[in-house]
Amino acid sequence: MSIETTIREMAAAAKKASVAVARCSTQEKDRALMAIADRLEKESARIQAENSEDLKRAREMGLTAAMIDRLTVKDSTIASMAGGLREVAALEDPVGAIQKTWRRPNGLTVSKMRIPLGVIGIIYESRPNVTIDAAALCFKAGNAVILRGGSEALASNQVLARIVHDVLNEAGLPKEAVQVVPTRDREAVTALLAQEEYIDLIIPRGGESLIRFVVEHSRIPVLKHYKGVCHVYVDADADIEMAADIAFNSKVQRPGVCNALETLLVHEKIAEDFLPVMAERFGKAGVELRGCPATRKILPAAAGATDADWPAEYLDMILAVKVVSDMDEAIEHIGKYGSAHTEAIVTKDYTRAHRFLREVDSSVVLVNASTRFNDGGQLGLGAEIGISTSKLHAFGPMGVEELTTTKFIVLGEGQVRT
Repeated sequence: MSIETTIREMAAAAKKASVAVARCSTQEKDRALMAIADRLEKESARIQAENSEDLKRAREMGLTAAMIDRLTVKDSTIASMAGGLREVAALEDPVGAIQKTWRRPNGLTVSKMRIPLGVIGIIYESRPNVTIDAAALCFKAGNAVILRGGSEALASNQVLARIVHDVLNEAGLPKEAVQVVPTRDREAVTALLAQEEYIDLIIPRGGESLIRFVVEHSRIPVLKHYKGVCHVYVDADADIEMAADIAFNSKVQRPGVCNALETLLVHEKIAEDFLPVMAERFGKAGVELRGCPATRKILPAAAGATDADWPAEYLDMILAVKVVSDMDEAIEHIGKYGSAHTEAIVTKDYTRAHRFLREVDSSVVLVNASTRFNDGGQLGLGAEIGISTSKLHAFGPMGVEELTTTKFIVLGEGQVRT
């Protein structure tokens, strides 16, 4: 059977399964998620045995230590996956929820009801735990899901899928609700992206090159973010200690992630007081600073920033620093170089804070808090499937509710239109 035929059959089966999952009660879904969590813990040795095959192949291929670390499934990884499943089971079920209701002059009652999206295709790299996280969120939201993980994790992903299938079968639910693409061939990705008849949404998770490939080849709507060029703006009246704490945490706590700080904007009135404090702290942590001319007058040891630094996503211990004349210049800079991901302002001024919230067009905008809080778990979503910087149909962290959409329901008493 060709890859195209295999993928098409998987997609058709997922579409059929999505109808059954959409009809599941909250209790049925939660029981299945809890049972999968229990089974993962019980089958820990089996999972790690399959993962060892992936690790052996990865070493033979010469993958980096960082890639191998992300690929490795340990006892703690399985505990985290099981814990995530239980957290998702505890979340409120969005399916069937009424968002809003109003009554028309003719007596019709109009409401918006949350419904599943249908079938979701997820394309991702490394990290076998994403297989379980994504499956749990999609299933809780009443969707079927087709998962195409990295080729280096195929054995791990397949054993996880088999465990999910066993539980779904025992629960009387269609195992096709959660499927893993069973091949390493990249042709499977292209085939998956052509299944617009059956798949309703594609979510890529990975580097910019993967996401751009998916966007360029997909016939299906894609929920995406290319990169996270995140900013902190330190306002004229900011508390220096607070600003230093927020900037430091945003950059250093985990520099290799999409919500880490990449450019620091500092109001000129506070720059001479703030920048030396900040530079000393960043210097001790090993952060390389790249500054504009005004920054380098205050911090001569900083490297000179070039035009390439302002739109850069370093994902490393490097930080671009720019002194701005006012908040207007900061907002303009963010609008020109940002990626609509995460921006923060540090200020004591209520009016400027709220103007920043209104005018900065990013998926999460914070006042007096670290950019690292742009995360589904940190924002109270329980978990997330990724962060969207496109606005259709969700903007920001994608939790269970964001994996649904709405339809209008209308209640009448015999009304006809005249």
